[in-house]
Amino acid sequence: MGNKDGASSMTISLVGALPPGPLDLVGDVHGEMEALARLLEVLGYDYLGRHPRNRTLVFVGDLCDRGPDSPAVVSWVRAACAAGHACAVLGNHELNLLRGQHKDGNDWFYGQVSAEGERYLPMALLPETDRAGVLAFFDSLPLALERPDLRVVHAAWHLGSIERLRGVQATPSAEFRRLETAFRSDPANQRLAQEAVAERTPWNRMISDGTANLPPLPRVARWDALQQMGNPVRVLTSGVEQPHGEPFFAGGRWRFVERASWWDSYLDPVPVVVGHYWRRCVPAGRQVRRPENRLFADLPGNRWHGACGQVFCVDFSVGGRFLERNQGRTSDFEGRLAALRWPERSLFFDDGQTLPTEAYGGLRG
Repeated sequence: MGNKDGASSMTISLVGALPPGPLDLVGDVHGEMEALARLLEVLGYDYLGRHPRNRTLVFVGDLCDRGPDSPAVVSWVRAACAAGHACAVLGNHELNLLRGQHKDGNDWFYGQVSAEGERYLPMALLPETDRAGVLAFFDSLPLALERPDLRVVHAAWHLGSIERLRGVQATPSAEFRRLETAFRSDPANQRLAQEAVAERTPWNRMISDGTANLPPLPRVARWDALQQMGNPVRVLTSGVEQPHGEPFFAGGRWRFVERASWWDSYLDPVPVVVGHYWRRCVPAGRQVRRPENRLFADLPGNRWHGACGQVFCVDFSVGGRFLERNQGRTSDFEGRLAALRWPERSLFFDDGQTLPTEAYGGLRG
């Protein structure tokens, strides 16, 4: 069944249950089907997603965009989920498509490559006849999964947002729209929005100019942060954000809010696995310049993080392989696809490397 947007009309538990037994938690795939196939082989899964020891795959979101074959990745994961060999949570890139947001890197879904999207070529395009089915699959995914020993979410296990969604039976797209309507109808929010527009208007023509000298815009920062934090669906899929004291230029525009390392205040005893944040873990012996990432600083890629060592980001930047290919690299990529094996807490990469993780629960090893 589908609604007028092509998404599923069936409701689900937005905070759902993880399957029992041993799990392999796969980071953001971002359309890299070749990397996914290699990782599945390394982990011991067959071409249907079956494992001889009855393990289950759990995908942490962002299956699509940027990579060369998002249609194949989505099709494979969709089939594995239908067969009971895998499950997944919704990422911000899937949510963008459910919302009808045509953004950088998702031309594959709309069937035509834009001038900006040429940097992602080669790119397999989704036939128009398959779009409704893809949206229905995305809209059938929960926002978070949990069981007594583990929690999985794409970007942030934010307790306030989780509690607002726990027990809700809906589709992600329907709940997003409901929450947005309620947020924007609040008189206090409307006043702040008007103040932010007035403060920002004199600087609008400079927002995309990285050479401009923009002053702090505190009302704009407050409004941008409030928009993010006022909708729990946004928080779980794209993280916790807070006003930044000084504007900074990123992603082609000046920004007034920053991502917050929510795990530094996560004190619950149940560990959380996320994707989203683009960390690095380079094989020993390779000298590779790591990109700036304030959230992880010099934290080793195989280390648990957070106040109690109870959070692990399993996104190892495979979504950046298009940049490496554009520079002529065809193998030995810096950005890799990884899976965290649970309960063993070992890390597997698509190139065959395996590592134990460290500092779980604040302890080394």
